[in-house]
Amino acid sequence: MFEAGTLEVSGCSVTLKRGGAGRPLLYLHGAGGAPAIQPFMEALAREFDVLVPEHPGFGASEEPEWLDNIHDLAYFYLDFMERLDLRDAIVVGSSIGGWVALEIAVRNASRIRALSLVAPAGIHVAGLAKGDVFLWPPEKRVRELYFDQGIAERVLALPPAPQDTVDKNLYTLARLAWEPRFYDPHLSKWLHRIKVPLQIVWGEGDRLLAPGYAAEYKKLIPHARVDIVPQCGHLPQSEKPDAYLRLFREFASAV
Repeated sequence: MFEAGTLEVSGCSVTLKRGGAGRPLLYLHGAGGAPAIQPFMEALAREFDVLVPEHPGFGASEEPEWLDNIHDLAYFYLDFMERLDLRDAIVVGSSIGGWVALEIAVRNASRIRALSLVAPAGIHVAGLAKGDVFLWPPEKRVRELYFDQGIAERVLALPPAPQDTVDKNLYTLARLAWEPRFYDPHLSKWLHRIKVPLQIVWGEGDRLLAPGYAAEYKKLIPHARVDIVPQCGHLPQSEKPDAYLRLFREFASAV
């Protein structure tokens, strides 16, 4: 269903998987990259034209010299959407991908119909826990993503990603989110600029970004819809795809 290729945007060649037909849906991945098409992506491709790029600096995408911070990634995706002439797109972003989506939307949402974000990083609230993937050993980085440790065991039993890819992803993540850790101190004051429909989905048992952040986003963006997935960790779209897809479809059908 999906075709894989590369696309050059802003002098950077990125990998792009694309499948399905209909309204464009741009999926922005989290810190682990997007090495493979997941079941929830295949389900979405039965309803949408799904585009899954790997961010500059992640996976097989190039590492551009101009990539210094999260703002650079946001401007890249504005160019990406213009390059492909995406219009009326739904943008789905997970973790740092959700953060990128927010940075895009406060700048220019003219090509975006709606945002559906899964546990987006990007803001900071004193007293709300954040895990630190830079300090966790590899096994802990996997285990902390999931509420269901049976899923974590299955993931850990898979052949590991090449070490050079893991190192590359972590290096790029550090460029984007090392200091301050996983947030932009200026983002919260501009979130009021987001006028498009917005959904925020959070796992009730998220140990990477505390689910209390969902309530803070609701304060900053009052029109946002917030959905909490019980007994779920940081990746509802992967850990509980049926529950995630039901919530997403409810939101998408309304917009």
